[in-house]
Amino acid sequence: MNQPAPRRVFGLSRQEWALVGITVIWGGTFLVVHTAMEHSGPWFFVGFRFLAAGVFAALIFWRSLRGMTWRELGAGAAIGAAIYGGYGLQTAGLQTIDSSTSAFMTAFYVPLVPLLQWLVLRKPPRALTLVGAGLAFVGLLLVAGIGSRGIHLGEGEILTLISTLPIAGEIILISLFGGRFDVGRLTVVQLLTASLLGFATMPAVGEAIPAFDPVWLFAGLGMGVASGLIQLTMNWAQRSVSATRATIIYTGEPVWAGVVGRIAGERIPPLAILGAALIIAGTLLSELQPRRPSRAPGADNARAAEDPGAHADDPDPDAPELTSRAGA
Repeated sequence: MNQPAPRRVFGLSRQEWALVGITVIWGGTFLVVHTAMEHSGPWFFVGFRFLAAGVFAALIFWRSLRGMTWRELGAGAAIGAAIYGGYGLQTAGLQTIDSSTSAFMTAFYVPLVPLLQWLVLRKPPRALTLVGAGLAFVGLLLVAGIGSRGIHLGEGEILTLISTLPIAGEIILISLFGGRFDVGRLTVVQLLTASLLGFATMPAVGEAIPAFDPVWLFAGLGMGVASGLIQLTMNWAQRSVSATRATIIYTGEPVWAGVVGRIAGERIPPLAILGAALIIAGTLLSELQPRRPSRAPGADNARAAEDPGAHADDPDPDAPELTSRAGA
């Protein structure tokens, strides 16, 4: 008996609508972190926000934590280390660049993932992926050139650019471990690991505990709850949403960040807007799956009869692959 098709609203499933929701939240987090950096150091804020996120997640999943295995602990710690590197460097960059610039530069991680797959997993990228990465890189340079003569990368831009590497690493790790272990345990461990590493970085870079201020307190608590919900939603929704569809949804994040930044008074020069458009176009292009030519009815069956393993290694264009997101 055929299973009834899942209910869709305006063409999207409930999982896809959940990803749309967290993408809108992501867009606003850049401005929140940028504001918090006026009252706190970056590594304290990273430690505090992920501590709040980890406690929030632990309160939800406390029953399942009793059965945690060493493998789950190791997998969660690996993802948490990647989150720490990506969010930490991104937060440090937000001390000197505005939220819109940070959001568009961070989007470069999407075409970067297939290139890292090529290096780490020996999985060669498609031609469209390389073209998309090239477009995104040109857009990245244009966005980074805001307010300068020509292209110039300041400290904030460099830190944000480097942050895309561990963000891409987080994507690969979540894809490797997300379907193998308990979602709740994995979420709690990765958030608390990011918090611990953030606090541990403070003495290494000479960062002191900031004076109490309600801005970093409420921003950290709010970001903590948001981070917990975002990581949980990602781990849940991406079990059934294809990589291509998820990436298209996530592409809206820098757009939302630009809208929020514009409302807050940030101004983006025309050349940077062009660069942002190239980054988004490159992101979408890098995830496009070329449609296969249709075959005559029965052709697949005939081929399978001749060679039972003919389709064994064919990629599924809608299979959930290495896709995730990490906003500010």
